[in-house]
Amino acid sequence: MTVPPPRPEGLGPASGSGRPDSGVPGLGSGRPAAGRQARAVRLGPRSIAALALISAIGVMAFGWPLLADSASGLAHSKDAPWLFAALLPMLLAVVVATIADAGLDAKAIAMLGVLAAAGAAMRPLGAGTAGIEPMFFLMVLSGRVLGPGFGFVLGSVAMFASALLTGGVGPWMPFQMLTMGWVSMGAGLLPGPDRLRGRGELAVLAAYGAVSAVLYGLVMNLQGWPYIAGLASGVSFVPGDPLDQNLARYLAYCLATSLGWDLPRALVTVILTCTLGGTVLRALRRATRRAAFEVPASFSPDPPREAASR
Repeated sequence: MTVPPPRPEGLGPASGSGRPDSGVPGLGSGRPAAGRQARAVRLGPRSIAALALISAIGVMAFGWPLLADSASGLAHSKDAPWLFAALLPMLLAVVVATIADAGLDAKAIAMLGVLAAAGAAMRPLGAGTAGIEPMFFLMVLSGRVLGPGFGFVLGSVAMFASALLTGGVGPWMPFQMLTMGWVSMGAGLLPGPDRLRGRGELAVLAAYGAVSAVLYGLVMNLQGWPYIAGLASGVSFVPGDPLDQNLARYLAYCLATSLGWDLPRALVTVILTCTLGGTVLRALRRATRRAAFEVPASFSPDPPREAASR
């Protein structure tokens, strides 16, 4: 029987894979520490600038009826909703391409495909009926575990895929993609991603999910509200009217049309987060540890095994 040669100094115990042990928890195995938030998408200066730009333009696209000056041509233009509906898809494509070019590797793309498909498959379960939309629950938890950059891309792609699946393609689709991207990105920006766990984390995510579910409906109402101008004077947008009067009409419009869907959506999100959130969070974190997004993939052959005896 032969005696194996001594290992060089600086290397940890033999693992059978030929990979050195760094001595740092979570790095020797090529996986991040269990308590850290995964960074499936590494946001660089270009990606952050692109996200800031699309968010600023998105605020303009949603809020132009309330933000435009009464003397401006935009306030009286009937083409403004269509202009933003045509502009947003191109900008979203640029933002997603910029983020993908900056830090979306093969492992992150695989994770994105799985979660986007799952989110798209969950949307038809309720299809907005009485506010039963379990898709929000998954987007919030995924953004929490995988970070804000991945969350924005996931929310946008999942909403696009679900629109194709449910036949919900129209001028509202880019607005839905942007808003869902904000929802999932916001979950990744919540405090305590590396420390808060257990019931405290579920309480924070449930509260955020409820607020974001209601805000999603309020923001999306701004997209369709200008289209009904003149149809119902009590709740419709009146071009050129003062901000306070149009705002009062908008709130009345929300109360009359969407609050009955927004509140049940928030309730469903809270219930799913409190009952299934712990299990889903553990599964997502286990998957991200195995994926090891922050460690570059490398391929090296294992050293030949010597015969145990001669």
